[in-house]
Amino acid sequence: MEMLESEFCIQDFNNSCKRPSQPYSEAMIIYTVLSSISLVTVVLNLLVIISISHFRQLHTPTNLLMFSLAVADLLVGLLLMPVEIIYVEACWLLGDILCILYYIVDYIITSSSVASMVFISIDRYIAICDPLHYSTKVTKRRAKILVCLSWVCSFLYRVLLLADHLTHPGMSNSCTGECVVVINYVAGLVDLVFTFIIPITIIVILYLRVFMVAFSHARAIRAHIAAFTLQGSGAVTVKKTEIKAAWTLGMVVIVFLICFCPYYYPVLVGEETSVDASSAAVEIWLAHFNSCLNPIIYAFFYPWFRSCIKHIVTLQILKPGSRDTRVL
Repeated sequence: MEMLESEFCIQDFNNSCKRPSQPYSEAMIIYTVLSSISLVTVVLNLLVIISISHFRQLHTPTNLLMFSLAVADLLVGLLLMPVEIIYVEACWLLGDILCILYYIVDYIITSSSVASMVFISIDRYIAICDPLHYSTKVTKRRAKILVCLSWVCSFLYRVLLLADHLTHPGMSNSCTGECVVVINYVAGLVDLVFTFIIPITIIVILYLRVFMVAFSHARAIRAHIAAFTLQGSGAVTVKKTEIKAAWTLGMVVIVFLICFCPYYYPVLVGEETSVDASSAAVEIWLAHFNSCLNPIIYAFFYPWFRSCIKHIVTLQILKPGSRDTRVL
């Protein structure tokens, strides 16, 4: 049976894509769930950003790196998720240029997030394994430089990776009304190595070293607990805090692996990676859902984040001198 004109993205156009269609009830459920995820992602990451930027006690090198990660996660909820929600039941009619720009922004945010997690793992490694030199090796100035480098390098790397698509926008589209980018196997393999395998390998090795040192310190503390002076007990408290921070950020890495493995599955099995912005692909949403889970992990494991949320929600941050409030 011949398709109706209304079934196409552009009527009376031979190369028009077929308009996505789903039952009304199913579409409403999808819109509600995805919109809720987007809203929660924006709100929670905004709370992280406000907390770290407002309270002076949180102006540490580690939190500056977490700030960068939260900014990337906020942009996912604010820019990327709404686009994908709109095109669940709509055609892509913004043109090929905006299509490739959308993917560049998407990949830049992802790359900067990965870079932030690598830098955070290095920070935790130095804090646990070389605490005596931590304050000299890790400074706020160096953390700011690393944050800037992560975003600049992510931009240059992604523009280089998608150079063909920038030169020939829409080269992967099979019809008018879709936004598809197909990354060939070689480029996908390079992306897999530099954006996934190398960073995750570095992170896992550093965290394994961190946990080995942490367990070693814990055994030493239990063996000599009676001999500690008051000053020594304070050092133990600091060490426990550092170890807890390492566990929390380790959980962030585990969640990242779970969320991004399905996206890289085609490359792992030797196929090209095809990403379609005009459809709500499960692997894309799972990867972006990681941006919603990060601040949830902070809320469960970081007492300072819960304290900051209380100050923000009750508008105590508007009071004079609130920036100096102790939240740790």
